[in-house]
Order: sequence, then structure tokens, then C-alpha cells
Amino acid sequence: MTSTTDRPRSVLDAAGDPSRALDEAVRAMDAPDAVLAYSRDGVRSVRHGGTAPPPAEPREALRYETGSASKPYTGLLLERLARDGAVDPGTPAAALLAPGRPVGRDPVTLTHLITHTSGLPPLPADLYPGAVRHWLTNPYAHYTADRVIAAFLRARPRHRPGTRWRYSNFGVAVLGQALVAATGTPWAELVTGGVLAPLGLTGTALAPAGPGIDATGHTADGTKPTPPLLIGGFEAAGAVRATPGDLLSFLDAHLRPAGPLREALLGVRRPLLRRGHGHAHVHTLTWFRHETDRGPLYFHAGATSGQQTFLGFVPDTATALAAACTRRCRLRDTFVTTAYGLLAG
Repeated sequence: MTSTTDRPRSVLDAAGDPSRALDEAVRAMDAPDAVLAYSRDGVRSVRHGGTAPPPAEPREALRYETGSASKPYTGLLLERLARDGAVDPGTPAAALLAPGRPVGRDPVTLTHLITHTSGLPPLPADLYPGAVRHWLTNPYAHYTADRVIAAFLRARPRHRPGTRWRYSNFGVAVLGQALVAATGTPWAELVTGGVLAPLGLTGTALAPAGPGIDATGHTADGTKPTPPLLIGGFEAAGAVRATPGDLLSFLDAHLRPAGPLREALLGVRRPLLRRGHGHAHVHTLTWFRHETDRGPLYFHAGATSGQQTFLGFVPDTATALAAACTRRCRLRDTFVTTAYGLLAG
């Protein structure tokens, strides 16, 4: 008889090798390119494949757009800045973006923005007219940081901040601009110095570099290439692009916190709120958290116009999984469910 903690995970075969399960998952993702990077107790396995011919550079060496899976990097940055005394998460964002302006009785704080409880809509209303023609390619490219700030300062939250959960790329974009204002440091420099460099993430960037370095996305049918994502003023919500190895290193850092980010890495595991009635999600400062029979599973997924990413880790089993594919999300897509299933067992 075996216990829950010592029985083999379903991703492993009888010999403890995850390769077969990872290869099957790559095929199930049905994308031009798919890469899975898995670790257990610090031992890594990387598998890749796809429906398209292999690119000139190895799939596992390319950088993939993470979309909303960028948000855990932003949340970790906020936690680090708070622990360093550089910002207070309870600060009203308007106080940083428009000093001297009254913030009102129920202001939107930095914590509200990262936990999707700000009351802001998913996107600012004035983004849509310029984005409609580019919705399936680069809807954010034209929307600058100044426009993000202006839209926030005139916005009226639909609910009192802190009372309801509603996913908002707009809110996290505002958070990024507020952190830039609070520190006087450009976003790329802030993230690189605060998160990427301390974790040794040299295969991670915040802007496209071009063919041979970045993976090429595709439409939902996996046939037509899509252009690299240009994120405008929404950097904090979706700018990260990284190699699968770097994505896994980011997750492994959460499994084995150490160095200057140790306390911040532990802090972002702490549950803060429940998503809402009928949902299993508990929200930390930056991760979704599900309870499983193997302990809490922390995860976040993301998608761009031509790529998808999944990040997840389970501290109790010392396992982590980073998955990426080069196909836009489609109806009844299997990418996230396949990746989540591998990690959850």
C-alpha cells in the first residue's frame, strides 16, 4: 500500500521516466511547434515536436510569447518591491500616477490591480476602435503607456474595489505603469533588475528579437504565421517571452526559493482571496491555486495572437511544468487541459 505522497505520478512511467507522457502530450497539443519542460526534484526533461517541419533553430532554444503568463513575473516584482520597502501594495494607484489628485473613498490599490479585484473592465473602452482591425494580430500595439494611464484616471470601477473578482488585463497594465512611476525606472529595466537578473533568466526578454531567436506563432488552424506580439503600454500584462528552459527555471525558483528573492517567492504562494462562487480557484498575489490530492497546485496560462503558454508547479511533490505552443487558442482547445493534467496527475 502506498501513500498519496509516495506513489508514482501519472506523468512518470514505471521506471520514473516522464518522456512517454510528455511526447504524448506534445502530440495532443496539435500545434506547429510544442515544447514541454518538466522538472521533478530538480531533474529536468524537455520534449518537443509539432505538425510543422522543425525550425532552423531547435524548438527548445527559441523564445515563446507567454501572454498573460507574464503576470506571475509582475506579481513577483510587486512582492519584491514591497518587501524592499520601495512600494506599499495598499497604495492607491492614482496617487502614484497623478500625485496630488484626490483618490476618493474607495481607491484602486496596487493589490487590487494584480488580483483582478479593481472593478476595472478587461480592457479600456477606447482601445477597441484602434484594435478591431488588428484583433487577431497586434491589438495592443497602438495603445501607449500614456493612454493606459489616461484611461485609468478617467475610469469609474464597475464595483467597489476589493469586492468582486473580474479578470482585467487593463488593471495589470495600470499596475505596471504605477510601479514605473513609483520607482522612476522604465519597465524593462525594473523587471530585469528586480526579477530576471536575480533568477539568472538570460533566455527571457520583454520585446521581440526576430526569427531564429523567437518562435513564430500561427493562426488557430496552425497554418498561417502571425507577426510577433507588440504589447504597447500593456507590458506588465503580457510582454514576457522566454525559452522553455527559462520558464522552467522561473518555476523551479518557486519550488526552491533562495537568494534575494527568497521571501518574495514564498510570499506569492500565500492565498489572498477566492475567485468567486462556483470556482475552485484561490488567488495568491499572482497565481491561481487549486487544492489537489498531491497538495496545492499553482498555475497561470497565457495566450497571444499566435501562441500559448502554461506555467505550473506543485511544491509538495517538487514538480513543475512549462508548456508552450505556436498556435492561437481555438474552440475546445486542448492545450491548457493537457498541460494541467500532466502536472495534476
